Amino acid sequence: VQWLKELGMDDSQVAKTIMKFPQLIGSYSLKENLKPKVQWLKDLGIQQLQVVKMIAKFPHIIASYSLKENLKPKVQWLKELGMDDSQVAKTITKSPHLLGYSLEGNLKPKVQ
Repeated sequence: VQWLKELGMDDSQVAKTIMKFPQLIGSYSLKENLKPKVQWLKDLGIQQLQVVKMIAKFPHIIASYSLKENLKPKVQWLKELGMDDSQVAKTITKSPHLLGYSLEGNLKPKVQ
């Protein structure tokens, strides 16, 4: 909980985030799982405030999905569609749940 507050979440956002995904507390390593994903989102050009909003909206983004197996391939696919870095950042900021969809089973078939 303290780490979520340090990210910039207010008490209301922390409560909503934990209600949406209670496993976030105690089930995931800050060092190995949560912090690297937050840093990766920032490295994509997403501002801290936006990262906080994304986590509050879709906490699974920093917990449930593998960077290597899930998140990075989806961002790469968006770039292959012709999006530049700022467009990718804007897209996933507005719709973080997009990163939770299956690339092969959902996203690619809808674009083809």
